[in-house]
Amino acid sequence: MPKTKILVIDDEPGILNLVKAYLEPEGYQVYTAESGPAGLQAARSFKPDLLVLDIMLPGMDGIELLSKLRRESDVYVILLTAKTEETDKIVGLSIGADDYVTKPFSPRELVARIKAALRRSQGGAGSSENTLFAFRHLRLDTGSRKAWMDDSLVELTAIEFDLLRALAENHGMVLSREQLLEKVWGYDYFGEMRVVDVHIGHIRQKLGDETLISTIRGVGYRFEDEVLQ
Repeated sequence: MPKTKILVIDDEPGILNLVKAYLEPEGYQVYTAESGPAGLQAARSFKPDLLVLDIMLPGMDGIELLSKLRRESDVYVILLTAKTEETDKIVGLSIGADDYVTKPFSPRELVARIKAALRRSQGGAGSSENTLFAFRHLRLDTGSRKAWMDDSLVELTAIEFDLLRALAENHGMVLSREQLLEKVWGYDYFGEMRVVDVHIGHIRQKLGDETLISTIRGVGYRFEDEVLQ
């Protein structure tokens, strides 16, 4: 069986060596790049199963690299961001990052996030279960991982589909951000809740209907569409 491929793009050799030292014993094939242009070329040729991407890169920053990459790939992307750069996190998530880790980070935490992401994308929980959720406006097919809004196909990322599925499965119930993080990302997120809000915003925009997912202030989110009998 081929090894899972991970690409790490960072301009600090110490970080590259550290991440590689933690990932390779787990059985992953790890490729590294130290600049934006080299990273983009590596992503295109190496075709990783998961990408760890620093925002501050020479030649082309991580935001620009991600923007270019998202036009041709839906690879799972974990951003590495500076602790104080909240804007970078939101911009990165807005253009297609799936998750982020704040520097300085624990290598064990990064490995845990990578494992959780790969379990989900390579046959995670419920992936073999084919269920059709039918509501007045929305339909979800978990087998094909497709969603339709009023008979129009909605293009969702893997994270967006999993979030929408979690809400649909618990139709009418309020799910907290913590519960959504556990169901979708699959680990304790150590208080970083904004990632849920940003992806929920993307889903609402793509569905074209803000009323299907209600925000319950101070609690979480609830899916509101009417179930078809």
